[in-house]
Amino acid sequence: MSSAAPAEISRDLLERFADSAPRYDRPGPLPLWDDDFGSSEYDAALRAVARRPDEAVSLYVHVPFCPGRCLYCGCNTTITHDSARMDNYLDVLEREFALVSERVDGARDVLQLHLAGGTPNYLNDAQLTRLSEIIERRFRILPDTDQSIECDPRRTSAGQLELLHALGYRRVSFGVQDLDPQVQRAIGRIQSADLVRDVYWMAREVGFETIGFDLIYGLPHQTPETFRTTLDAVVEMAPDRIACFGYSRGTDRGPHQHAIDVHQLPSATARQELFHDAVNAFTSSGYRWIGLDTFALETDDLAIAQDERRLARNCIGYTTSPSSHLLGFGTGAVGEVDGQCIQNESTIEAWEAGITHGELPVARGHRLSPLDRRRRDAIAHMICNLELPAALAEGCLDDEYARLAGYVADGLVTVEPDRLRITPTGRFFLRGLCTEHEAYFNWDRARWHFSRTN
Repeated sequence: MSSAAPAEISRDLLERFADSAPRYDRPGPLPLWDDDFGSSEYDAALRAVARRPDEAVSLYVHVPFCPGRCLYCGCNTTITHDSARMDNYLDVLEREFALVSERVDGARDVLQLHLAGGTPNYLNDAQLTRLSEIIERRFRILPDTDQSIECDPRRTSAGQLELLHALGYRRVSFGVQDLDPQVQRAIGRIQSADLVRDVYWMAREVGFETIGFDLIYGLPHQTPETFRTTLDAVVEMAPDRIACFGYSRGTDRGPHQHAIDVHQLPSATARQELFHDAVNAFTSSGYRWIGLDTFALETDDLAIAQDERRLARNCIGYTTSPSSHLLGFGTGAVGEVDGQCIQNESTIEAWEAGITHGELPVARGHRLSPLDRRRRDAIAHMICNLELPAALAEGCLDDEYARLAGYVADGLVTVEPDRLRITPTGRFFLRGLCTEHEAYFNWDRARWHFSRTN
């Protein structure tokens, strides 16, 4: 699958489709979720899995703590400097692991383990070690389990990276966001390019197999010139993967975002141009454009999986190790078990209260119908493979298929006898095209849409 980007996107297209990107302060969609779905429904799903002991699982563990709040952040975070509070969180997390593992009737092989936050590497060495012990006590971490962790470069040391590697983590992603000092001051996250470069090379020397950077476009004071400087620095370091997300302002769920002056944000068109610059910078430097907003070196597993049409997507992100069941642990964690979508309580207090009473701390969920699954599988196929086969859409996305076909005149799709294909130009507007069926596209982004209350 070609990684080439078109040389130019017309100004007309940029202006007409810029509004298809997430709008600033746009309320998050409320797809599929049912607040009446609770502990008993999750219990039944887990017990159904227990009857199929050969099925492996993936694990998502949410660590909500941060030492300070970044002004752009929309994640489920709790600001604290109290190590004892983090110890207590691990105490409760251990009980949650026990509640879940007892219901699936023993340890299961783990295909994928992902630690996110918050700032997982805000935990000290003893706490990181204990967290691994909690997980391994209840589930089987295998030599080929894909273990990954999100890290803040400002909290990272060589010793910590050596510990994480010894604990089995082979993939690490660093929150870089932007390297321009003025942008960093505006978002409340100061970290120099030299710091990021030092941490990157420490991770290389320790032996991490995959190093990723997270970038954000659409931030205050970002210009094509400043963002290009960031892109050049990132390309020079050559991380294996780069995720380039658009800033989505949600002051209704994260009041701290009011501290970012909306008048300093780039326009919708300028924001789309920033992403266009990122695509051209990365695809001209040996990176494959994966799905919506991820870039991977040609030798990376994601790029190979895309070529072999094995690429999959879950709420952790793009993966080469999909499983039928994703178990979420911690505040606001999202999972899917036995065809049911589940999200934990987002506040520590509510999450802890449920577990203390011996209940699974479920805030909401949704039981996927056969039609739901077909719709989502079709959309996931389009996002991963840049095509929508007519056979996948038939009977579940008929209206959407017809509306997507209407973008032929704009050069965003081509229509073949048995499928629609996203064109190289259409890739830049793929997220907007997915809003033809937004509820099913967004369900797995719930840790952003529903977890901004802490």
